[in-house]
Amino acid sequence: MSRFSEWFHQTFDDWAFRSFIGPAQTRGAVQGCDEPAREQWKRDLENRKRYTREQRERRRAERAARHGSSSRS
Repeated sequence: MSRFSEWFHQTFDDWAFRSFIGPAQTRGAVQGCDEPAREQWKRDLENRKRYTREQRERRRAERAARHGSSSRS
């Protein structure tokens, strides 16, 4: 798959799914859905969690870099 095609599907397939299903919820969010919809919901939820973890790590690293450089001065 081309790089653009891969990016397009990763971006807009999830976007379309979120638009139709709504916000991520954990209680009763996918009851009554078919299996592909449940699997997409799980992937979307994991992507949201991964993004949050990455942002938290990025902020932690920025704070550590600021504190490390200011203590050396």
